[in-house]
Amino acid sequence: MTETDTAAAPGTPGGNNAAVSVEHLDVSYTVRGHDRLALRDVSFQIGRNESYGLVGESGSGKSTVALALTRYLPRNGRVSSGSISINGQDPLRAGPAELRRMRARTVSMVYQEPGKALNPAMRVGRQVAEVYEIAGVSRDEAMSRTEAMLSKVQIADPRRVMDRYPHQLSGGMAQRVVIAMAIAAEPSLLILDEPTTALDATVEAEVLDLVAGLRSELSTSVLFISHNLAVITKMCDRVGVLYAGELVEEGPARQLFDEPRHPYTVGLLRCIPRAGQRKDHGRLDTIPGFLPPPGQVMKGCIFAPRCAIAEDRCHQAEPPAFATGPDRSSRCYRYDVAAELPRSTPVDISLPASREADADPVVRLRGVSKTFAGRDEQVHALAGIDLDLQRGETLGLVGESGSGKTTLARVLLGLIPPDQGALVELDGRPLGALVRQRGREQLKALQIVFQNPDSALNRRHTVRQLIIRPLVKLAGLSGRALQDRLADLVRSVRMEDRHLGLRPGQLSGGLKQRVAIARAFGGGPRIVVCDEPTSALDVSVQAAILNLLVDLQAKEQVTYLFISHDLALVRYLSDRIAVLYLGRLMEVGPAERVFAGPHHPYTEALLSAVPRLDGEHPERIRLAGEIPSAASPPSGCVFHTRCPRRLPSGICESTEPPLAEVEPGHQMRCHIPIDQLTRMQQIGPVP
Repeated sequence: MTETDTAAAPGTPGGNNAAVSVEHLDVSYTVRGHDRLALRDVSFQIGRNESYGLVGESGSGKSTVALALTRYLPRNGRVSSGSISINGQDPLRAGPAELRRMRARTVSMVYQEPGKALNPAMRVGRQVAEVYEIAGVSRDEAMSRTEAMLSKVQIADPRRVMDRYPHQLSGGMAQRVVIAMAIAAEPSLLILDEPTTALDATVEAEVLDLVAGLRSELSTSVLFISHNLAVITKMCDRVGVLYAGELVEEGPARQLFDEPRHPYTVGLLRCIPRAGQRKDHGRLDTIPGFLPPPGQVMKGCIFAPRCAIAEDRCHQAEPPAFATGPDRSSRCYRYDVAAELPRSTPVDISLPASREADADPVVRLRGVSKTFAGRDEQVHALAGIDLDLQRGETLGLVGESGSGKTTLARVLLGLIPPDQGALVELDGRPLGALVRQRGREQLKALQIVFQNPDSALNRRHTVRQLIIRPLVKLAGLSGRALQDRLADLVRSVRMEDRHLGLRPGQLSGGLKQRVAIARAFGGGPRIVVCDEPTSALDVSVQAAILNLLVDLQAKEQVTYLFISHDLALVRYLSDRIAVLYLGRLMEVGPAERVFAGPHHPYTEALLSAVPRLDGEHPERIRLAGEIPSAASPPSGCVFHTRCPRRLPSGICESTEPPLAEVEPGHQMRCHIPIDQLTRMQQIGPVP
């Protein structure tokens, strides 16, 4: 390795024209009287009208960078060394008045959860108008500009939205309002911290298109923080990879993801299902071990303890930022062979034996509807659902928020009763409408893994108590049999005996979800509902959880109902797909068939909205407006008000199509014949 290999430091592209310049930034948090370094020697630049992405696991320091830029660090946090420049201004040395002006006019931030950024006691219009009033605009003019800004962020009826309170908005609508507030002052720097994590694919695509358009129109620089690498690929010009507070790799987004030059980046990319990858193609790879705790002093490369290609020098001396190409750098001695990193997870998976096509279903739903009574209206959350779940299969359930996914899961679990006349059977026998009407065997048979394990685990109980409870209450185990089953579950979810005495507050997010999965499997369930079980997890933890679910399915022969808005995960894990819209099944079929097409027009729109890691982003099919109210669904086909392919004959508006079999095992609710859909969607001949 020559001297020139270390000549280029990260962050050079912006040069003197950089809108943002961060140089050798250290950030420390004081914990129990000790300073713990959360960021160490971080340097990067963002050019004018450039979008820069920051990626890395939770705890790597991404949000700390954003808080340092805006000088919003908590009281125990401080910038201990380094410098920051935003449009030539230094927020670290600014006085109170200058700092307020910077936050009002130069830097804006959009957070992951829009609910936390909006005042629940104020109408939306007043909150956006305040941004203009702070800039010295009169109240009437501020309200006028607010209406125009809400129109700019693609809110169709801004006056009506201005009169609403935040709780009356959907997640996508609330996020657009927050973006409107952020760009109202036309900032030089827009910081987006996980802005689309909780959004559906269609709403996520709208928000991303909105940000891209506004960036171009206003010549705004963007710092985009996300653990969704496909979103970063779509949105960012350059990317920095953070690990334990260090910027370990940096470069143009497409180059960095196509040819990573640091083992950590390679590991992150291997955790994600690639386009078309399924569980029968092999396990996802994972990154072994855990992030070091903040402030831990380490000799050598900070990633060396988790790196499979580390050498003696990696443990002895910290690697510099090697220039790995034009505008690229990597803090790795072995950057030239980083892509050859050995897998940490075996590829092979023992999948369940093939199911017979005519096998009796484990669960049978017929005519399942659910109506919620409001003050002045009836909300039809589900309408005539007919669905079977086979033993040992995974049925992926997809659709936008408000489509009825969670309602269907709650009906199946007995948390809410279906409408009169619905049939819900387990092994050919009726299931009690509510949990209290079900016997022990039926309670054992159906379990759930929630999206947020924090809300599902009793914080006062130890891991041992949480896992043992269903073993005693549902499985009726005691003595040696209880201890053997406990040990088997702990091994199955890749936990250790040392975790059993801990409480949820002492566990990472991934470990909490493992506890939740162990508890769900404790009673020996037949069907497990997985409701967004990985949406809040990093890609490395997500891969481990998905592998775990596949392994447990193979071992226990359980059936999964897998609910997610991440269609790449649904495709990886699912054998069949069911697509819901306004409480109706629009398409059901084998996963490969549904994803390959021809699709129902709604499925086609969902798939077109998904960003891809390979950079091949198809032209997005834009749906008109939002999902209509379930209290007054449209006549005819309920999707016709948004369908870009509705027929000119008027049949879509007047007549609701049945859910009909268009191919063996493939059902669709659409008036358009399948051969015509094939031509419309430019798909090869139907096999």
